[in-house]
Amino acid sequence: MIKKSLLVRVLIVAGLCCLFAADGLQVARPAYADKVFIDITSPSTRKLPVAIQPFVGNAEVSNIVKSDLTLSGLFECLPDAAQIEQTSQPFNVNNWRGLGVELVVKGRITSGLNMIVTAHDVADGREVLRKEYSASSQNLIRPLAHSIANDIYRVLTGQQGIFRTKLAFVGEAGGRREIYTSDWDGQRMNASGISGGVLLKPRWSPDGSKLLYSAERLRQWDIFVLDIAAMRERHVPTTHGLKIAGTFFPDSRQFVFASSRGGGSDIFVIDSAGSHVRKIISSPWIDTSPAASPDGKSILFVSNRSGGPQIFLAGSDGSNIRRVTYQGNYNTSPAWAPAGDRLVYSSMVGGRHQIFVMKLDGSEVRQLTDRGNNEEPAFSP
Repeated sequence: MIKKSLLVRVLIVAGLCCLFAADGLQVARPAYADKVFIDITSPSTRKLPVAIQPFVGNAEVSNIVKSDLTLSGLFECLPDAAQIEQTSQPFNVNNWRGLGVELVVKGRITSGLNMIVTAHDVADGREVLRKEYSASSQNLIRPLAHSIANDIYRVLTGQQGIFRTKLAFVGEAGGRREIYTSDWDGQRMNASGISGGVLLKPRWSPDGSKLLYSAERLRQWDIFVLDIAAMRERHVPTTHGLKIAGTFFPDSRQFVFASSRGGGSDIFVIDSAGSHVRKIISSPWIDTSPAASPDGKSILFVSNRSGGPQIFLAGSDGSNIRRVTYQGNYNTSPAWAPAGDRLVYSSMVGGRHQIFVMKLDGSEVRQLTDRGNNEEPAFSP
């Protein structure tokens, strides 16, 4: 089996969420191969050469698939002009072996917005994917293409792709700051209608139904939850003082946040309705930037209890606190890897913020960026 991914996306946006369904999209169960071509945990992995032929009857879909795979940084798509086999011809392994590609993807419209897509292993000539896709309207073409890219990614890596995920970020237009959502590639951008003088860190709930963020309203910092389906904002009554939202727990109901008053900062757990507030970490120091683990059993947070800001780990009830980062004097913005075995964070190096990744036991510290200022990292799902 392939190891868990260490692929990190350093995002200038605030978060990602997985979409589990889309109205009007239908997909048949695919026939997946048992062959895994690449291990994306390897830092020296070469880009895998693949060929995405223009889909017969709808080249727009194949172009989106090609863009998704290219943007992942793991694949190199063969130019159309270099392909010998015509799109209308059945797959023939002899047309591809001399071109250096590992996988060939073909697709064709069967009727309306219904299509069938196949993928072929060039090494042994096997068909490793055959699947039917359908969209009820033209505006669902992009989600359909992202679904195809996810299936190809899974065939090649053994892991779920990120191409059906969504971005949430704070944008500014005409002097107005507002929360926006878009597809992972920045397309189909939508304004939420939620605006304010200052908006911070929109974070998705694990089930993709809500956004959690901090905002300034009437000169007061508060925490809000945005219902994505209804596009309705709800204020979450919490505590007095300056409140900064953290992240949701896996149940998508409870979340962690930091609240400061009188010079100190403590960490709390609350449900999205604003009830059952629990203080889990309280100290004379500044404790902030909490992040719940994927399994909900632990919390990462930033504290100055050892001098400068460092990252600490605690149980979900605030127990068993221990320091995690020891390299560097200024470490902030921790985020969990999906598997819960690593964290990514920002560390000050030479007066600039850079992104690092490490194991929870403090080992295998690796610097990922070395240019400019890089902050607020997050793993891809």
